[in-house]
Amino acid sequence: MFRALSHRNYRRWAAADLISVTGSWMQVIGVNWVVLERTGSVTSVGFSVLLSTLPAVLLGPWAGALADRFPVRRIVLVCQALHAVLAGMLAFAVWSELPMTPIYALTFAAGLVTVFDGPAFGRLSSQIVPRDGLANAVALGSVISSVGRILGMSTAGVLVALVGAPVLFVLNGLSFVAVIVAVLTIRSAEFHPLATSAPSRAGVREGLRYVTGSGRLLLLVTLGFVLSCLGRNYQVTMAAMSIDAAMYGLLSSVFAIGTVLGGLVAAARRTLSVRLLLVAATLASLLQAVGGLLPSPVAFAVVLVPIAAAAVLIDTTMSTRLQLDSEDGMRGRMLAISGSAGAAAGAVGAPLLGWLCERIGADTTLVLAGTVTLLATLSAASLFGASPQRRTAFAHRVLHRRRGVAHPAGHPHQPAPVTRPRRRARVRARPRAEAHGR
Repeated sequence: MFRALSHRNYRRWAAADLISVTGSWMQVIGVNWVVLERTGSVTSVGFSVLLSTLPAVLLGPWAGALADRFPVRRIVLVCQALHAVLAGMLAFAVWSELPMTPIYALTFAAGLVTVFDGPAFGRLSSQIVPRDGLANAVALGSVISSVGRILGMSTAGVLVALVGAPVLFVLNGLSFVAVIVAVLTIRSAEFHPLATSAPSRAGVREGLRYVTGSGRLLLLVTLGFVLSCLGRNYQVTMAAMSIDAAMYGLLSSVFAIGTVLGGLVAAARRTLSVRLLLVAATLASLLQAVGGLLPSPVAFAVVLVPIAAAAVLIDTTMSTRLQLDSEDGMRGRMLAISGSAGAAAGAVGAPLLGWLCERIGADTTLVLAGTVTLLATLSAASLFGASPQRRTAFAHRVLHRRRGVAHPAGHPHQPAPVTRPRRRARVRARPRAEAHGR
């Protein structure tokens, strides 16, 4: 279950990641609560999420292309330093009781830095372990993120009531120092380098062509978008289900506990398959619809545990398959495209869910969203069951493309060559008169 921890570099990286994730979730809770407290609107919380994810929608593929071409260590170090500065500025803005406009602007700026940090961070972390240990490293990363989520949310719930939100932002700024130290001290000699993108295949357009040329990869990204849009924006729905800050903190902590359980299940598995992803997505969708029918927030908190566990299984399996089923030189762009799809889902889903919660109620919104994601999962399952050629052909029809980009030789999901039977030569019979020389 903990095979990746046998690598020294990964142990150092994991410790820094735990500290950083804890600080990041403290800031997420702090920003959401500041927005909700000042505006009294769940839609405003959704708007704040939109601002933090909008840069990834617009610039994600370019950030992935950058990670595939340039040294990722430098990119990570610069981005971590910028994150620390922005967290300090956010603390000052809230402490000084500045209007909401600067807070929204800093939220957008932090999202802008995250766009370039994400693909480089993912590509660097995948070089710390060998290829056969990547799935376990991603699963343990989910556990670390979940533990950090628990620590961050629970600590934030206490500190925001005792000392106020600005302290949360200061602590988050300090947490980025741990990542900077880890990046500077990991041993390059123990790296497992990935192939970089050739100049002829560099750039955003080639990355998009590569994804759209594979029915499997395109279907994974599309399913991830739908699940994230309507089934994963619990920052909004948990706020809508909460009657006060204490209930919001309780739901957030319960969700985090479920993510730890899901991460442990993922880490215990040798392989993370598409079938596991579909089972987890089906379970999460059904339970989300059931959660909207429960009579109280406390009952909803009970159902939230398996929902959160399934959500982590979805994230971990999705990330593993997108990395292992693509070329090394495309990995940064695959992570960026997946991140852009998730950001677009947040940009669309967060305001939409917030608006629906205010119009038809949080419980009805959960039922409606869970039903839609269940139908999307069942549709994806039928397409995954088809042959690679049929999946790719379907993707091309949807995108109005005549040709796709073929996978390189030896790719695990390269469509098998189609061999057509050779036509037998047809001998045209000459008229009898012509045969006799007439």
